[in-house]
Amino acid sequence: MLQTISLLVENKPGALMRVVGVLAARNFNVESLTVARTLDDSLSRMTIVVDVEPKVRAQVVKQLNKLVNVLQATDLTEEKSVAREMVLLRVRAEMANRTAILKEAEIFQARVVDSSIEGFAIECTGDPEKLDEFMDLMRSYGEIEVTRSGLVAVSLEPKKLRLASPIPVGAAEEEQEELERVVSK
Repeated sequence: MLQTISLLVENKPGALMRVVGVLAARNFNVESLTVARTLDDSLSRMTIVVDVEPKVRAQVVKQLNKLVNVLQATDLTEEKSVAREMVLLRVRAEMANRTAILKEAEIFQARVVDSSIEGFAIECTGDPEKLDEFMDLMRSYGEIEVTRSGLVAVSLEPKKLRLASPIPVGAAEEEQEELERVVSK
């Protein structure tokens, strides 16, 4: 099952590697990962979509919250949130199909960002299912080339940043062993 996790991390070298390392060590596949600075240059926001078993979702968030540089990890999978992705699509099409492509792009609230003799470059933003439909539709007009961003998400729950308290020595190892027991079952 896909899990969407939002992390607030210190914008320091190695932070991304630590997060990905936790997921890779447990053999979880990262479906998408997006990272960018926040309004505060010393912090970054990560949105990670990872394929995990439902029974270990809470453990994954706990493990991420224990990492150095991670200020807060939140599971947005079941939470009220807004999630969007962007696709840049280049469609090569015959002149006869150009008007139809423009109309379809307008229906999907996409916008043409470049036009040439060969076709269009189109930008579309929305939930992943909407983007899949848009790409399938554009494929019917001709050859397409696609680049997708990772999912970005924001919680709609009114929360304040809660920094995790320091982890007692030995507690991290116990949590690690518990996660490994659950995953190995």
